[in-house]
Amino acid sequence: MTAPLRVALLGCGTVGGAVLRLLDEQAGDLTARIGRPVQVAGVAVRRPDRHPEVPAGLLTTDAVGLVTRDDVDLVVEVIGGIEPARSLILAAVEAGKSVVSANKALLAEDGVALHAAAAKAGVDLYYEASVAGAIPLLRPLRESLAGDQIRRVVGIVNGTTNYILSRMAETGAGFSEALAEATELGYAEADPTADVDGFDAAAKAAILASLSFHTAVTAADVHREGISAVSATDVARAAEIGCTVKLLAICERVAGEDGDTVAVRVHPAMIPTSHPLAAVGGAFNAVFVEAEAAGQLMFYGQGAGGEPTASAVLGDLVAVARNRVAGAAGAGPTAYADLPTRPIAETPTRYHVSLDVADVPGVLATVATAFAEHGVSIATVRQDGHGDAATLVIVTHSAPDAALSSTIAALREVPAVRGVTSVLRVEGLS
Repeated sequence: MTAPLRVALLGCGTVGGAVLRLLDEQAGDLTARIGRPVQVAGVAVRRPDRHPEVPAGLLTTDAVGLVTRDDVDLVVEVIGGIEPARSLILAAVEAGKSVVSANKALLAEDGVALHAAAAKAGVDLYYEASVAGAIPLLRPLRESLAGDQIRRVVGIVNGTTNYILSRMAETGAGFSEALAEATELGYAEADPTADVDGFDAAAKAAILASLSFHTAVTAADVHREGISAVSATDVARAAEIGCTVKLLAICERVAGEDGDTVAVRVHPAMIPTSHPLAAVGGAFNAVFVEAEAAGQLMFYGQGAGGEPTASAVLGDLVAVARNRVAGAAGAGPTAYADLPTRPIAETPTRYHVSLDVADVPGVLATVATAFAEHGVSIATVRQDGHGDAATLVIVTHSAPDAALSSTIAALREVPAVRGVTSVLRVEGLS
């Protein structure tokens, strides 16, 4: 069969433009890999006059008309956001088109419904580019590890926040200074809210948890904290105990008396410098997977940018195109486990706490009593004196997060505690 497979491209920004260019530059290789040529049928954009690099005959503002055209076989969606992306994908699927998307927000909110629509129509819905740019991650979780049981996924999935925290650790700068540098270099958007407040990472965590634990998880199920409250003091305290601070997406299967649950959270945490994720600097991403039989695996690479993301899009495009040529759709993810999600209050975590206290007899006992009264065990404590005051640095054992939060609230009311200067969760310490 030599008839070309016709592709509709929705969006032609940084990623869409890279996809369009690579489709042209790699046309010969793609034909050899798929078995049929790939041809762009049209490019849907809002303002055609802003895309002089695209042949005028390909541009259209009628996205619905494009994705439902009889001569279109596959649809690539890179416009982002919830609407009109959701409606366009559903229209494409109902018209019998397989879809490749990079839309993390949409998949995190409505992935179950989109997969159900694709399955009903007998088409594919692939979205490797939605979580970690060029890093092959979702397909290994969905296919390569399908015979294993994944216990935990921990990742750095936002390059902007990783760059900011890396610079804070390297230079001693505060959050505002590091953010300004990231913005100047183009790593942070003019409005960095989605990145620094953890919304981007939370959407990716929901997708990772859904695939890893065969359970429907949405962004609303993810506990989310950003990095804007991380101070230079927090980063310095981490270095003192051989740790660094990273914004982590943590997805874990937690065993309980009533069965397993899924806990999904995004927050800054201290991790030991010996942990593989600690060495991930700049705007790079990495995801650490722990599985029953496979053990520990790590995926690392460029998690954003036009060409890296376009690489993942084209990988999906080749996969769905091969399925199209074969006359069948690939197997989609299944949510057969249907595990309940565990709220952060009940999730076991550990805290690193730094306190300014009066340097008087009995203060350590008073502080220890506050921890004990809330059922929190202390793992390590260090005291440094300076004049009539002292600094207590405490690392706890694992305890329900609610118990740890209540302990911090109680410590703020202790007369001998002049201030709680640093509170961060800790991951990976023995």
